[in-house]
Amino acid sequence: MRAVMETYKRLGIAPTSGKGSWLFDDEGNRYLDFIAGIATNSLGHGHPALVEAIKEQAEILIHCSNLYEIPIQAEVAQMLTQATDFDKVFFCNSGTESVEAAIKLARKHAHTNYGPEKHEILSFSKSFHGRTYGGLSATGQPALQEGFGPMLGGFVHAPFGDLEAAKDLVGPQTAAVIVEPIQGESGVRVPPAGFLQGLRDLCDEHSALLIFDEVQTGAGRTGHLYAYQGAGVVPDALTSAKGLGGGVPVGAMLAKEEYAALGPGNHGSTFGGNPLAMAAVRAVLGVVDDPGFLEEVRVKGTILKSALGKVAEQVPGAEVRGEGLLIGVELGPEVAPRVFERCLESGLLVNLIGGSVIRLAPPLTVSRSEIRYALDFFRSCVSAVTCVQDESEIALSA
Repeated sequence: MRAVMETYKRLGIAPTSGKGSWLFDDEGNRYLDFIAGIATNSLGHGHPALVEAIKEQAEILIHCSNLYEIPIQAEVAQMLTQATDFDKVFFCNSGTESVEAAIKLARKHAHTNYGPEKHEILSFSKSFHGRTYGGLSATGQPALQEGFGPMLGGFVHAPFGDLEAAKDLVGPQTAAVIVEPIQGESGVRVPPAGFLQGLRDLCDEHSALLIFDEVQTGAGRTGHLYAYQGAGVVPDALTSAKGLGGGVPVGAMLAKEEYAALGPGNHGSTFGGNPLAMAAVRAVLGVVDDPGFLEEVRVKGTILKSALGKVAEQVPGAEVRGEGLLIGVELGPEVAPRVFERCLESGLLVNLIGGSVIRLAPPLTVSRSEIRYALDFFRSCVSAVTCVQDESEIALSA
């Protein structure tokens, strides 16, 4: 790894293969994968439908320039529009690229219809919209922006969940409001009741676009193809990536017809919508976009969340948040890092966020027995940590 730039804090394991919800290394160790490439391996590892789709497409055509018609791209776009409330799709390669496309769409629409003064984008504290300059400028986490300034102009931030603060910042200058229906990278934070609908009303009042960043919540993660469908609030544009390709790099920005302001020369992507990525998306949607499959995700999510709630009772002030198979367990800075380390040692792969939250995002195909297995691991890890902590406190007070 010496030649690889050190932009990641590696965890000391090196998976070389995977099957279903499991990863394996060359030393014979196996790991129950309950983070799934950070909500990306939606069908787990080695899913037959996805593997076969990639193999078949690779033998036919991997890449074709967007200078030409790409039939499979048109087919997948139709699948997405038929399954959602949107009419147009722009394909790219990642979540942050889908956010860039949405920002450009909003500003182009506002400029064309209202003039250059209407260009401001409102986003929220503790949000995460990617690491390119547009996405990073929209991200409401100053720590992530440090050392990369100045950020792009025209972005303002309100506290997540504070509708009154948002009202104070939205006006004639606002081109769009971008929000995650559930914040993933800040610890799986769910907005208060009425917040998303309030943003919808606010955007309607000021002729601004409402953009949902569903890079993490999309592609079935919450038990709906997209989280907005469960929330009952329809945005004007939506960003998608991560689980959409089941592990193959792909992103998409979906928009309603009346806001599809990007035309030839306005935006583009060399690899966006390439045949190989489209074959992967088609395979993923073929599995995930099914009412029975999504219902099962919701049921498994309820089982997992309910059981985690009981485990969390061992830790004062603990909280379990999330929907479907995107769950955060707030354990606090004293407990969470130690639970995370024990999970890793036990072979349960989860994610530590902000030093205080354990994030779980297993493959959507995870079995109920694997959920029980993971819960047994997690329960024992929390018990071990809290018992040690209790013993330490007794020793200090003696």
